[in-house]
Amino acid sequence: MAEETAYTQAATSGKYDKTSGLLRKYDNVRRFWEDQLTSTFLRPALNKLVQRKSKLLKRIRVLDMGCGSGDGYDLIMGVNTKNPGIYDYTTAAIIPDMLNAYVGVDINEDLLRQANECYGNNPKFSFLREDLSNGFTSKINAQDPFDLYFTSYGTLSHFHDQQCVRLIADICRHSSDQAIFVGDWLGRYSYEWQDLWDNPVDEEYFMNYRISYIYPEAKQDHVDIASFPLRLLTKNEIMKIIKQAAKESGVQIKPVTLFDRSIFIGRHMDTGDYNVNCPRLRFPVNSLFEGYVRTDLESLLVDYIPKSGFDHLNNFFEMLFMSWNTLVNHTISLLGNYDVEKCAFGAIPEILPFYPEPLKEAMETMQRVVEGVGWVPWGDVRANVIEPHLGYSLRKLEIDLQPGTGVGHGLVGVFEIRK
Repeated sequence: MAEETAYTQAATSGKYDKTSGLLRKYDNVRRFWEDQLTSTFLRPALNKLVQRKSKLLKRIRVLDMGCGSGDGYDLIMGVNTKNPGIYDYTTAAIIPDMLNAYVGVDINEDLLRQANECYGNNPKFSFLREDLSNGFTSKINAQDPFDLYFTSYGTLSHFHDQQCVRLIADICRHSSDQAIFVGDWLGRYSYEWQDLWDNPVDEEYFMNYRISYIYPEAKQDHVDIASFPLRLLTKNEIMKIIKQAAKESGVQIKPVTLFDRSIFIGRHMDTGDYNVNCPRLRFPVNSLFEGYVRTDLESLLVDYIPKSGFDHLNNFFEMLFMSWNTLVNHTISLLGNYDVEKCAFGAIPEILPFYPEPLKEAMETMQRVVEGVGWVPWGDVRANVIEPHLGYSLRKLEIDLQPGTGVGHGLVGVFEIRK
């Protein structure tokens, strides 16, 4: 099976090890941007679930479908109850004592081996090698109902639409009332694969996905990189799947939110495999979050190349990328105009009133950050304070401006099951 070969290749490369930094699967962007963005949108539903279960004196059961190395557990347990202020303690939405069971399901033995190495000594954890392409297997159906049915990073794009309908219908039949289902697909209109936009939306479309990003560019032409088909979807296509699953199961599925993840910084922005015009943003954004590493901020600037015949998409991406560029240039100007000796700005760049509110907020935030710490003479505050905050501000732009329609690398839906 092509998927198994590709993920085995990735797992055995060593690039899927649970390390972090500028490169590899668990890089800074994954930890400080993508996972945190997902957490932001998942937080309200997870808080509601935990409060309800606590009142019933029950704990949380999680089924992670396509768990890989146990990635879903790290993400779910990293969701906080709120954005902590400087005087608050950070409180996880699900603390370990609140977890009854975490069951991870995947088809790849090498990834499950990694998961067992990381978590296998915890009696609350169990990992099953199961194929979900035909819905729930007997082993999964034999489990007690779960409270959270979770997928991440494009898991459901491995399936045809009817397979997704069957799987989601099985989730509905298996779950208890008010369980949460998180569905994760690839967005049809990511700028990463602009070359594929022309494919008609009235039929299922699968891209030929290559995990080429785990290899240095110099080696990519010398490695036989495995590939496999992944489905690209829009919001309307997902809602059609949800509607059919609800009809088939006889259960109401209530949409809570849909959001686009990784509009700017998906992994194939840097490979250019599906759009040679992509700005290579993931590595410099990784650099923003790396301690004691200064980033060439001009490497973050974007030159968006529109695609003829897609005015609505071009207008969105143009607005988004121009907002991105404006924030980057604003920060460059702030750094250039700050007088360390006088501990003050020589001039403050203008924030125009017609800018989108999220952009104005981010620009004002960067001004306060530079002014607040720019005078500090030790610890390289540019690399360790100012640049990470630029990363967080750019991430906030994505959170506030994304439409949840399929314009990012990932398109994620959070749903509540009503019985």
